[in-house]
Amino acid sequence: MRILGVDPGTVVIGYGIIDDDDDKITFVACSVIKCNQHSPMGERLCLLYSELSGVISRYRPDAVAIEQPFVARNARSALAIGKAQAVSILAAANRGIPTYEYSPAQVKRVVTDYGASSKEQVQEMVRLQLGLSQPPQPIDASDALAVAICHIREMKLKSMLAGGQ
Repeated sequence: MRILGVDPGTVVIGYGIIDDDDDKITFVACSVIKCNQHSPMGERLCLLYSELSGVISRYRPDAVAIEQPFVARNARSALAIGKAQAVSILAAANRGIPTYEYSPAQVKRVVTDYGASSKEQVQEMVRLQLGLSQPPQPIDASDALAVAICHIREMKLKSMLAGGQ
């Protein structure tokens, strides 16, 4: 199963692709899609949608896992990130790919066993779990890989609890 993880933003979207094959998670790719922060919101969202659709076409994921915005810090930025999240969902839905959403705390808890881990701690655990020699860069791409890992772990847990192993 191939998973595309997405760390949404209206200036930078991080993405990471991993394969899960019988309890072995393999790194495929990661990067970011960047927009000019001074461009109008509609223009940025259009670019993000187009570029993310290209990533989906190139890597053909079976599922897309997206990080939800963190609302407590700043409601205005959470609403903006929600727009990028919606663009990500739309890009997947237009290809008939199911999407799953995870909170930042849930991703951190699943990947590091601690829901308040720093970005650097998450990045290091992603490196270790994927067997990479260096932490994935930039941090937005690493966060996207963490979301993809979270999705795989959550699906396996649900399967085990349902008795499906």
